[in-house]
Amino acid sequence: MWGSRSNRGRDSVDCIACGETVRRSDAREYDKEGDRWDRKGKEFEHLCKGCHTDLCHQPRDELEDLLVDIDAGGMTELEFLDAYWNAVEERYGPLDHER
Repeated sequence: MWGSRSNRGRDSVDCIACGETVRRSDAREYDKEGDRWDRKGKEFEHLCKGCHTDLCHQPRDELEDLLVDIDAGGMTELEFLDAYWNAVEERYGPLDHER
């Protein structure tokens, strides 16, 4: 398989999880849309191999949209958890566990 032309001349990338700078050949592509095979018009972010291994590789349908909807960036952990919990209950109904 041929490599992407957009990465030519870019020998290193920064891991979006830990911030480590690694050689492009030692990194894994991350597509926040969840479809790395549809490459047209996309710019990929990258993860080092260690962070990629630590990821949960389960489907994440609708997760990115939910995080954008609650404006997850810049919240404290407690604010995020409260907003996330409320958004999940609003979208999918009450959760089985009590708070």
